Amino acid sequence: MHTWHWQTWNELPYLTCSLLEPWSHGFFTQQFWQRSPNELTEILEPMAQAYRVKQVHGNTVLTPSEVKACESNEAPPADGLITEQSNQAVWACSADCTPVLIADTVTGQVAAVHAGWRGTALKIVPQAIARLCSQGSQLQNLRVAMGPAIAGEVYQVSEHVAAEVGSTVVTLDDQAALLDALHQLPDSPLLNDPEPGRVRLDVRRVNALQLEQLGIHAEQVAIAPYCTYQTPDRFFSYRRNREKKAQWSGIVSR
Repeated sequence: MHTWHWQTWNELPYLTCSLLEPWSHGFFTQQFWQRSPNELTEILEPMAQAYRVKQVHGNTVLTPSEVKACESNEAPPADGLITEQSNQAVWACSADCTPVLIADTVTGQVAAVHAGWRGTALKIVPQAIARLCSQGSQLQNLRVAMGPAIAGEVYQVSEHVAAEVGSTVVTLDDQAALLDALHQLPDSPLLNDPEPGRVRLDVRRVNALQLEQLGIHAEQVAIAPYCTYQTPDRFFSYRRNREKKAQWSGIVSR
């Protein structure tokens, strides 16, 4: 089993995953709120250059070269970043959405992805992996860590949203049949909700199923045992507080 460890910097807590041990990385907590990716990169790897995008709940994945080529002074719209050389730090911010950090044990390249339900419905994580593979990555060399996010047991969504996300792993045209098939899956990403027309959705589990269907083995994937909604002392949760605050997760290429 992959283990998750609390680290501290100046007595502030952040999380790391044993799966990504060879890379400087961190899933930072709300205690780091207001520190920019540039400042956080200093903590992880002072020599690295930080890259971020303007997240829009889509499935665009960019490289640092593409970010730099952007005409405006603002970060370009995208929800994923993959590195091209060593000492590039890529960042994703999230409140209840899933921050996904991906690393390649052979090339040393990494990715940071913001996967909310919309990005997951658009298969952003497979998209990031496809871009890594276009740069020479092989599936068996990838390591994927999904950080703290809202847990399925407390994430109520409409059946329509659940079907939109679930259709990425089960192909059926009829919504009722699709939801039923999702419920039948082992370790189902769907849980019942007392309200009619609603279900509880485990977005990280859907991402794990997408990875499985790509041919990535379970031991290459780690999911943080923390729910942003249920851990108010460590994480911002938009569902809980309705505030536009988020925490950053980042990783540095080797």
